[in-house]
Amino acid sequence: MSRGPLILEQLRAALGVDGVFVRGIVSFGDGEGPLLADGTAAQSVVLLGNIGGSIWIPFSRWWQLPENAGRSDPLDDWSKIVIRPVASDLGATAYFPSDPPWQPFQRWAMQAEGLKASPLGILIHPVYGVWHGYRGALGFADAIENNLAPAFPQHPCDVCVDKPCVTACPVAAVTRAGFHVPSCRSHLRTREGQADCMVGGCLARNACPIGAGYRYPAEQLAFHMAALQL
Repeated sequence: MSRGPLILEQLRAALGVDGVFVRGIVSFGDGEGPLLADGTAAQSVVLLGNIGGSIWIPFSRWWQLPENAGRSDPLDDWSKIVIRPVASDLGATAYFPSDPPWQPFQRWAMQAEGLKASPLGILIHPVYGVWHGYRGALGFADAIENNLAPAFPQHPCDVCVDKPCVTACPVAAVTRAGFHVPSCRSHLRTREGQADCMVGGCLARNACPIGAGYRYPAEQLAFHMAALQL
């Protein structure tokens, strides 16, 4: 068995218990990948993340421990605690969306899984919809064969006629042309915004029919909304 499939098996075994999935692989030409810990360029990056609410129970159990109270970025901290030891065991370099130097996670995800942005700005998956995320990535010095990327010939939003994400937004922050962040944030600061989106999650995101079965649990939705810097 080549090193590539073995690495993927090890990642699934080590991270699956925490609801972290192998989400895709990006391969690079010589010198094109992100820098590894030894200063050389990675040949491959393996993306790691959640599918639906897969990480919520493991994370929330950890977060409820007394020693973790008061953390300002608990989900980022938990992701590093879970992923870094695995990176060390495999001789990989770990990257995280929250840490500089900022790595192009969005671009990597588009390359690895063929995803495109929804009107919300969130990358939409044809199966999971807007209910997924990337918690980290591992860079490797050797090439790992990418046999994970499915072919998605159509962008889910292109075949969505009704566009409920657009009509559900109470302040028209979501349009077919994109997402107007200032309008959204202004609404979230109002009494109405505090009573709807801040409690049950973004109304526009909840309205998306793609991957509705993967929608985050209510507690996770509230957690993510509370983390917004308004």
